[in-house]
Amino acid sequence: MSDSPAPLADPHLLFDTADGRRDLVILGSTGSIGTQAIDLVLRNPDRFRVTALSAAGGRTALLAEQAHRLRVSTVAVAHPGAVPALREALREWYGAGEPLPEILAGPDAAATLAASDCHTVLNGITGSIGLAPTLAALKAGRTLALANKESLIVGGPLVKAIAAPGQIIPVDSEHAALFQALAAGKRADVRKLVVTASGGPFRGRTREELADVTREQALSHPTWAMGPVITINSATLVNKGLEVIEAHLLYDIPFDRIEVVVHPQSYVHSMVEFTDGSTLAQATPPDMGGPIAIGLGWPERVPDAAPAFDWSKASTWEFFPLDTEAFPSVGLARHVGTLGSTAPAVFNAANEECVDAFLAGQLPFNGIMDTVTAVVSEHGTPAPGTPLSVADVLEAETWARARARELSAKATAEARA
Repeated sequence: MSDSPAPLADPHLLFDTADGRRDLVILGSTGSIGTQAIDLVLRNPDRFRVTALSAAGGRTALLAEQAHRLRVSTVAVAHPGAVPALREALREWYGAGEPLPEILAGPDAAATLAASDCHTVLNGITGSIGLAPTLAALKAGRTLALANKESLIVGGPLVKAIAAPGQIIPVDSEHAALFQALAAGKRADVRKLVVTASGGPFRGRTREELADVTREQALSHPTWAMGPVITINSATLVNKGLEVIEAHLLYDIPFDRIEVVVHPQSYVHSMVEFTDGSTLAQATPPDMGGPIAIGLGWPERVPDAAPAFDWSKASTWEFFPLDTEAFPSVGLARHVGTLGSTAPAVFNAANEECVDAFLAGQLPFNGIMDTVTAVVSEHGTPAPGTPLSVADVLEAETWARARARELSAKATAEARA
């Protein structure tokens, strides 16, 4: 390993460790990660207390219920138009004369909560809009339990510039697995990281066999229940490409020492190979309870956070090499990760637009990566050492989204001609 500073996520370092019950802020509380985190908190009231919640604003009834059950002081919604419905929903839960929690609204509301007084911020927001809250939490000195991989992908240099060593604890199942396995050895003894992939619903198919994949088929993930964007990303393996970039940024491991292998059962969440030939794997049945508990409780473990294996029952665990021809997304992710600067933001933004186009029936399955590749190619190579700002990221994303929509529309028109 190099003599570079300690990585952003380091199980040997404890950033701002607190004794007793931890105060938490949960961003994206009505989503999959947020709801599971709240369930963990409610089952462990002696360990955690939630002070504030944020959500986009589309599920105000659920947000109000969460606020009441957790007795938070503040709730936030990204869309100001959701405030009347939220206030009405809160009144249905709170008794007469009982004060309602403070309500914040607008695109900066989540970032405001991320900087508020707490021990840990769980960023469970989906998409690159999670970048501002990530930066706000880090600047405020909070421990960041990071489920929003996009903020690290698109803003890697910005995050690395302000994050203290060990300040980030990853919540992705793969990176939580690496985090735990890395605790067993020294950084200098790490040979490579092995990130596992389920292979999605189309494992074993050739590129030609993917040409006529339908929306319904792509949304049928064999092992995980996730939102539509993440599910499609798992079908194209874009999600795995993003995780390779994330692993590089979190653990300061070069791209040529991060390997992806297909593991259909999703029992082994990732592995670390050490220089003596030993490989340590972190394994649990597919369930996000464990990674969430690591993010919120490390270095303590939360009992019964996730189910365990019944080792008295026989099972088969398989591993296969990645088919890079049928699924070129991982290779493209390595490429943009190596380029750095705004290239990962362009890759991520173009992919989000192409996924939307596919879900709307405007782009074939293979067209997702074909279009993303074209957008990345047009973006070009950033000049080495070019400084990066939030404005640069937003500008690159805006261009990439617009260009991806143009190319998607062109592909649709040509297909119908």
